[in-house]
Amino acid sequence: MRLPLYQVDAFTDRVFAGNPAAVVPLTDWLPDATMLAIAAENNLSETAFLVPEGEGWGLRWFTPAVEVDLCGHATLASAFVIATILKPGTERMAFRTLKAGTLTVTRSGDLYTMDFPSRPPRAVEVPPTLLPAIGGPEPRQVLAARDFLVVYETAEQVAALAPNFEALARHDRMVIATAPGTGGLDFVSRFFAPGKGIPEDPVTGSAHCTLIPYWADRLGKVDLKARQISARGGDVACGLRRDRVLIGGTAALYLEGAIRV
Repeated sequence: MRLPLYQVDAFTDRVFAGNPAAVVPLTDWLPDATMLAIAAENNLSETAFLVPEGEGWGLRWFTPAVEVDLCGHATLASAFVIATILKPGTERMAFRTLKAGTLTVTRSGDLYTMDFPSRPPRAVEVPPTLLPAIGGPEPRQVLAARDFLVVYETAEQVAALAPNFEALARHDRMVIATAPGTGGLDFVSRFFAPGKGIPEDPVTGSAHCTLIPYWADRLGKVDLKARQISARGGDVACGLRRDRVLIGGTAALYLEGAIRV
């Protein structure tokens, strides 16, 4: 079987930055084991699989190790592939997902804006092994939604973190590290998910489902500018709309080809 494959750098306007995702359009779903094997072979943080469903699309995401419930950068990459290659000029796309409901993406020029569920963080009992695994200074606070949200005082503290990934992988939740931004940014972040096969994710759209409500409440504003300060880095336009968040970014096509399975 020959399948098209696209690799897109998301949350950036140039290749070699942002977060690379593979996008594999299908006519029908493959067995789960096959999709997971393709994702493992791609060895990117996420591979998205698309199936046309009426006026919309079915969408699933796999890391090299597991299927995930929600992924931002691979959704952005999927929207980019639809709007520029599969159905050029499309300005609104609806994706049916298994666990996150129907997600919509709108295109305005080069900007793709995803409408995702808000996941505000709450107080949580912090495992005694968590902060030693993350390293760095004592954080301002630790909260949680799907992921731990570890809040630091400065962007420099977040940038300097060097986690023990083996120790961090023993925790059930993934970890978002965040702090106030500088130079016109409202906040910065990093994201660690070694337990899911991703030691550090370059730019994590789904993490902003928690970051946006936290920073909107703390800063008293509903539209924010953010940057994930991984080695590749990526910029995220953010908005809070009641129980939804808007996560916006650009994308660049790196690779177009085919795979055989």
